[in-house]
Amino acid sequence: MSAHPDLTTFDALSFDCYGTLIDWESGLAADLQPLITSLPASHPFRSDSHQAVLRFNELSEHLWATQPKLAYDANLAESFRLLAREQGVNVDEELEAAARRVGDGPGRWPAFDDTVDGLRRLGRHYKLVILSNVNEANIARAVAGPLAGTHFDAIYTAEAIGSYKPSLDNFRYLFDGVKRELGVDKDKEGLLHVARSLTADHTPAKEVGLRSVWIARGGDKPEGYGTGGNYEKLQAEGKLGFEWKFQTIGNFADEVEKQFAEKGKAA
Repeated sequence: MSAHPDLTTFDALSFDCYGTLIDWESGLAADLQPLITSLPASHPFRSDSHQAVLRFNELSEHLWATQPKLAYDANLAESFRLLAREQGVNVDEELEAAARRVGDGPGRWPAFDDTVDGLRRLGRHYKLVILSNVNEANIARAVAGPLAGTHFDAIYTAEAIGSYKPSLDNFRYLFDGVKRELGVDKDKEGLLHVARSLTADHTPAKEVGLRSVWIARGGDKPEGYGTGGNYEKLQAEGKLGFEWKFQTIGNFADEVEKQFAEKGKAA
């Protein structure tokens, strides 16, 4: 029998999208190249674009907090401009075009290799929901593009909600939405949250009593913390409450299928 807690009792899964389903760090790193290549050869971003991604993310999160009504495409474009100016780079016509391209990046960035197949398998057992900090236009392009072949029963965006995770308002919106639209009651443990980001998803999930699965994608090791948060620090502070950990959506789907088979539950 499985060593993991029972996964067969839930009715729906809510997913963070970017970092969990979509490889946003790699996509963003590629879109930051026009800025990175304009920096001196000795600049740290030239040898390690991940540092640029981390700093970009800090600027973006600051905008989440200070301008929660700003749509995500505008947030990304402005974060690009802020990063350029911070590094002493003039945002000329070419870089302004690059900033706008970053803004539509979430609709283009690739899904992880395990995502689509994993979601198809999970969709045989649960209703699937997205709770994302993205804007409506970008999530529509992502669902039609990198996530094509999957089905979501509901999608809730920061643009529709009017705030960004980790705001608890986003999770309350999720709870109200799935109960009203899908008949799924979080208070009856019908909903399970699935996410990579510790800071944007798992910390608030614990605050609101939402059970969760961590899709670590290497973030359980210091060299892989990335934009998802410092696992060791957050764990020591008692801010995490996820009950399951898998490296990928594919690994998670494997365990779900195993548990349903063990219980003799049909898909």
